Formats: sequence, structure tokens, C-alpha cells
Amino acid sequence: MKKNYVVMDGNTAAAYSAYAFTEVAAIYPITPSSPMAEKVDEWSAKGKKNLFGSTVDVIQMQSEAGAAGTCHGSLQAGALTTTFTSSQGLMLMIPAMYAMGGQFLPSVMHIASRVVTSNHHSIFGDHTDFMTCRMTGYAMLMSSCPQEAMDLAAVAHLSAISGRYAFMHCFDGFRTSHEMQRIEALDYEDLRGLVDQEALQAFRHQSLNPEHPTNRGNNVNPDIYFQCKEGANVKANALPDTVQHYMDEINKLTGRDYKLFNYYGAPDADRVIIAMGSICNVAEEVIDYMNAHGEKVGMVKVHLYRPFRADKLLAAIPATCKALAVLDRTKEPGSEGEPLYKDVVTALANANRFNDMKVI
Repeated sequence: MKKNYVVMDGNTAAAYSAYAFTEVAAIYPITPSSPMAEKVDEWSAKGKKNLFGSTVDVIQMQSEAGAAGTCHGSLQAGALTTTFTSSQGLMLMIPAMYAMGGQFLPSVMHIASRVVTSNHHSIFGDHTDFMTCRMTGYAMLMSSCPQEAMDLAAVAHLSAISGRYAFMHCFDGFRTSHEMQRIEALDYEDLRGLVDQEALQAFRHQSLNPEHPTNRGNNVNPDIYFQCKEGANVKANALPDTVQHYMDEINKLTGRDYKLFNYYGAPDADRVIIAMGSICNVAEEVIDYMNAHGEKVGMVKVHLYRPFRADKLLAAIPATCKALAVLDRTKEPGSEGEPLYKDVVTALANANRFNDMKVI
């Protein structure tokens, strides 16, 4: 792969990769995600071609709810469709997300994460927005810097097509979305060969078409509904391997090392933190400093948060670890612990690894 270094922010990096795989973009602006849609709209107006030789069809709706409904309809019609949003905008999309996630449509949403306004309004933030969407059936892929935003945006689109699964690609609003960084741009020609053409044609073939009408979205009783919900586990269980496959493909192109859970730090660390998002880059510097001064510490960086592969998480934690600190960037009122913390605790409990592990 020819090295092509550019200076861009996280929003532009994510939009650059998204454009390659997008035929329709349904948009509505909200801070801090608006520049992603603006870039896609600008590139389309200037005639930039995606991997399929066409410009992206950009549709701005009256709200994020309309944008999500447009995504659903466009995907049902067999077009690869993307949207970009944050915070309250994402909240308005949730009803349509349940449909797109439940129907295994290759929807991809790029989220510049931000607080959902509660006691006060803030445009800065935490992970409240995407954490609210854990039950929608979307896979959740996390980036921590502009370079990851570019690389993992591509992984999200490729995995959505091949795994026939809806994806959210999330990164921290402002801290990543507006951070300028010198990064390595992916080459569209390199990405073209990674698209699962067989899966893409199957998606197109199953689209709504008056030439071969189908009946879908029926009302069913609880027995059928529950069977379908259980049947969905097959696709969810297989998806992490698909994501890792495309991470490996990006690794081959770039020389980087993406895993579902990346470990950084001392191989014999006795204290480890588990985190996702922009904290990870800061933590790496602290880990380097502490280990250089005789400490033994490390970090597990979460990339694929849903579906959650407990075995891959546990494999990333050094056997010497005695204490874990799980850093959630969200607050769940009334809960005994925040979401990532609870997932880690459950993984440890099921593996009987609580005996020698303190978790805070």
C-alpha cells in the first residue's frame, strides 16, 4: 500500500472511509457530528466517486427521526445507506434502529458521541448516547483517535456488508471528532478488493422489488417472535470473527494491529485499566511513564463493544493482573455499575476469575 499522509480531524477521517461504501446518505445536522455529513455532501456535489463508480445520493430530512426512516427504506430497497449523528439525534433514531438491527440490514451509523441533555444541556461529552442503544441489535465499534476513525470506519462498513449486520461506529465528540492529526489515508483501490461481492449481491437480490414482491414486517405471536430473537444469536455469535477478519485485512494494508480488544503495557502487569474512546491515547502515555519508573501497569482498549466477546477480553488481560479498573464514560442512574463495568464483571464471574481479581 502506498503511504498517503494527510492532516484531518476525526469527523473527516470517518467520512472519508464512509463515502467509499455509501450509496445513499440520509442526514440531519447535530453538534459535533455535522461535519461528517457536510463533507459527504460536499464531495458528492464535486463529483467524488464511491467504490461503485457513483456519487453519494445525499438526502437531508426534517429531523434525525426522518433520516433514520430514510435509512430503513433505502436499505430495504437495496442501497448501501449511511447516516451520521450524535446525542439527541441518535435518540430520535432508536425506533428505526430496532427495525434495521432486527432485520439484519447493513446499516452503518457514525456517531460523534456526546451527552444526552438531562439536568443541563452540554455539547461536550460522554457515552450516554450510544450506551442507550445497546439493545437495538446494532454492533458497536469504538475508535479512540482520527487514525482509528478512518480505519475502523472501513471495518464497520466491510463487516456490515459481509456479516449482514447493522453497525454503529462511535468515537468521542470533539476530543476525537475535531482533533486534527497527521494520519495515513486508506486508498479506495485497496478497499475495493475487500468488499464481499457475494454478500453484497445477496443483499441487493433480497431488496424490495415489484418484479418479485415479498411480504415482510408481519405481526406475530410471542412464540414466533421469541424463536426469531433466539435465531438472531447465530448471526451475533459469528459477527466478531467477521470483524476480526476485516481488522486483519486493514492490518495487512497499514501495518497496524487492530484486535477486538488490544492490550497495551507491561506483559506482567499487576494493575490494568479497561476503557474505550479517547482516554486510551492519554492512558498509553501514562502507562509508558509509570512502567519506565518501575511500575507494572497496562490497559485493555475495547474496539468491539457489541457483540461482546468475553473470551477475547479475558485473553487480553495478563495472567499476572491482580486489580482491574473499568473506566466507563457514562452514568446510568440507579444502577450498581455502569455498562462496560458490568460486562467485565460478568465475563470474570463466568470464567471463575474473581478469586484473584479486584475490580473497581
